[in-house]
Amino acid sequence: MEELDVEPAVTWIPGVNSKKKQLCFDWGPGEMLVCETAFNIREKSENVPSCPFIYIIRKDVDVYSQILRKLFNESHGIFVGLQRSEEELSGKSRKAQLVRVSKNYRSVIRACMEEMHQVAIAAKDPASGRQFSSQVSILSAMELIWNLCEILFIEVAPAGPLLLHLLDWVRLHVCEVDSLSADVLGSDNPSKHESFWNLVTVLVLQGRLDEARQMLSKEADANPPSAGMCRILGDLMRTMPILSPGNTQTLTELELKWQHWHEECERHLQDSTFAASPRLETLCKIMLGDEAALLEQKELLSNWYHFLVTRLLYSHPTVKPIDLHFYAQSSLDMFLGGESSPEPLDNILMAAFEFDIHQVIKECSIALSNWWFVAHLTDLLDHCRLLQSHNLYFGSNMREFLILEYASGLFAHHSLWQLAVDYFDYCPELGRVSLELHIERIPLNTEQKALKVLRICEQRQMTEQVRSICKILAMKAVRNNRLGSALSWSIRAKDAAFATLVSDRFLRDYCERGCFSDLDLIDNLGPAMMLSDRLTFLGKYREFHRLYGEKRFGDAASLLLSLMTSQIAPRSFWMTLLTDALPLLEQKQVIFSAEQTYKLMRCLEDLTSRTLECGEHDAPPVQDDDIETTKVEMLRLALARNLARAIIREGSLEGS
Repeated sequence: MEELDVEPAVTWIPGVNSKKKQLCFDWGPGEMLVCETAFNIREKSENVPSCPFIYIIRKDVDVYSQILRKLFNESHGIFVGLQRSEEELSGKSRKAQLVRVSKNYRSVIRACMEEMHQVAIAAKDPASGRQFSSQVSILSAMELIWNLCEILFIEVAPAGPLLLHLLDWVRLHVCEVDSLSADVLGSDNPSKHESFWNLVTVLVLQGRLDEARQMLSKEADANPPSAGMCRILGDLMRTMPILSPGNTQTLTELELKWQHWHEECERHLQDSTFAASPRLETLCKIMLGDEAALLEQKELLSNWYHFLVTRLLYSHPTVKPIDLHFYAQSSLDMFLGGESSPEPLDNILMAAFEFDIHQVIKECSIALSNWWFVAHLTDLLDHCRLLQSHNLYFGSNMREFLILEYASGLFAHHSLWQLAVDYFDYCPELGRVSLELHIERIPLNTEQKALKVLRICEQRQMTEQVRSICKILAMKAVRNNRLGSALSWSIRAKDAAFATLVSDRFLRDYCERGCFSDLDLIDNLGPAMMLSDRLTFLGKYREFHRLYGEKRFGDAASLLLSLMTSQIAPRSFWMTLLTDALPLLEQKQVIFSAEQTYKLMRCLEDLTSRTLECGEHDAPPVQDDDIETTKVEMLRLALARNLARAIIREGSLEGS
């Protein structure tokens, strides 16, 4: 059964009193428009909005951060590379590959965090500095959670190596000790530095016993009376049994050695070996796993999970993964001591220690400000085959749902939308449908951007979207009077109606100017001219002009006649075609045969006999126009002359 979600956080809109004024809103794919209305039932007299602004509420504001954009760009390559590994490796090779991918994700987070930290330091505006510092904290928490999930769910470290991984985890994320060490060692007399013993204690708390021994040797050199105690404690640190990565000893052997070592530490404590030095005695108690002694170092431990790992190191070094959550819960309770409640980060880490993957993802979805983390972590865990049994009640699985949410947020950005396309591609159930819906909403501000969108649609055989984009671009071209571009887009869209419209514009321009524009396009229409009758006519009419220019009068005459008799020429253009026939009729050589001349005469009479009452609204009333009347008379005279010449010529040929 699905758990109910928590109530969403309330977003306050400045200047708007929702108790007195009603709001109207409109949803978008990645944002919402909100404005106050004048409609008010209770106070009809107050009909002017008190807040005359329209607000844009964005779902994923992080996509507009310049630094976080690097996170999105870099992780996109890792994500796609993981999806494209066609043949999943098996066994240890597969596990190593997934661990490598996880480390790549973490390295991207850390690089972003370090850059954000530098920006926060350099920020001149205090508000901006606080904002960047907040982002650093969020990125740090993201890496902390991811690293723990990597250890528990991807590495799946067994008892023994598990503690080594947890120690590395704490050392990486509780890194104040490095700057503290630099300060102490950089002083003239390290053992007299005010933070010397804090440094030694922290090194012991983090299990960095070799470094702690080196610090104790400095104390022994500077303080001869304590040299013996420092040497004994140093020997205890040196002999502490730890399962190293290349060690072949079994857990049983390790436990026996550790038990013997533990008893030796306890004996020294009971014998008051370190009674003369309370600080050394405290260190010995820590190494015995004394919980009271550990809790006294709360300030140095800084958080409960550091306390947990130190406690395990000195009390349960061979802890099994299945027992982790018991120690984690008790450590959290002891560390907080009832003085404060767990933070969201604490709940997430606790869910991880309980091996409750779905709770980790849910808590992260609520706590984090964007979908990047949960989308990529869930995808990686899905490749580990840890989420395949968890389907959501609305038809998608968790991985796909989170990736779709993340990709939808990217689509709200003017350039990151290109990354989102790949995320949609790798969502087999709802990815294509979501991509179709989002890609239709991309503003085609420039032709370059339109070509990118078009290429994406064509690669995915998104026919309807291709047609829609081509139509939009064709309309823009027509409005800008770029007829060649408009015709090209309409052909690409395979839109016969729009191709007809653009062809008519070409013909109208020809009638007005006496020449064609974009000759290269019209000359190379090829099979595309079959898209519509008008486009076919345009192409063939241009071919007529080319034949005429090449003085191939016979071919030109035949083509001109076929254009008129095949009914593909618009009737409004017949007079232009007949006028184009005049030079051919006046040639010394007879071009049109008697039969062809009769056909031309029939077309002329048909044109002049048509009236608007017959329904031919596109046919101009030529009888009422002096110029048109003159053209008709000239045509009749030329046709009559040509007919006589053609009859004489044909009769002469028959007689011979």
